[in-house]
Amino acid sequence: MINNYNITNIYEKNNFKSKISSQLLYGEKFKIIKKKQGWLKIKTSYDNYTGFIKKKNYSKNYKLTHKVYNLKAYLYSKPLKRYKTKKFLSFCSLVSLKDNKNNFYKLGNLWIEKKDVVPIKYREDLFKRVSIFKNVKYKWGGKSCNGIDCSALIQIFYKFNNLYCPRDTKDQIRYFKNKKMIIKNALIFWKGHVALCLSKSKLIHAYGPKKKVLIMDINKTIKLIKKTAKLNVIGIR
Repeated sequence: MINNYNITNIYEKNNFKSKISSQLLYGEKFKIIKKKQGWLKIKTSYDNYTGFIKKKNYSKNYKLTHKVYNLKAYLYSKPLKRYKTKKFLSFCSLVSLKDNKNNFYKLGNLWIEKKDVVPIKYREDLFKRVSIFKNVKYKWGGKSCNGIDCSALIQIFYKFNNLYCPRDTKDQIRYFKNKKMIIKNALIFWKGHVALCLSKSKLIHAYGPKKKVLIMDINKTIKLIKKTAKLNVIGIR
């Protein structure tokens, strides 16, 4: 099955009071494990993540051709700028596009700008544009332009570049090899938290206490987390 909604929450249990553990972006594939009282227990195809989503009219498999390149891609009712709608797709959403007109591609009954998408096989330097998420709000379980958590910020760029990365920090620290050095693109792990090194002195992370994605000084961040959360760095990958 394919998620044909811009963002679908994945819950730990089959009710809305349960915690959101992750999300499905538009075009993400999943398998239905079982149906239960208006809910679906699913396993995602990309990272085998399990959880519950509300039962809706999801699409069956079809060929995906492109992916969203920018942080937020608005949709249009006609292939002209003045017909912009409030609907949008987030970075790394997957789409099936065919017809094109006036620098737009057709997406179902709507249109998306060509500048907002690239072919599905497109790759670039892994974290080349991670700063597009700067100031996006922190959201536990989130992985979109509407809100993202620390491990999703890392995973989403691996996924965009057609590479595998686990969803949660506890699995990411086991999956990646130990670098033991603070260098560009290294990952710094604390218990339940991860940050990406932009250089030897700066990092970017979705930081819960500040409620958004921030670029911060590495040494000051390490001291701050030790002081406020009583947590030491447990690995550099």
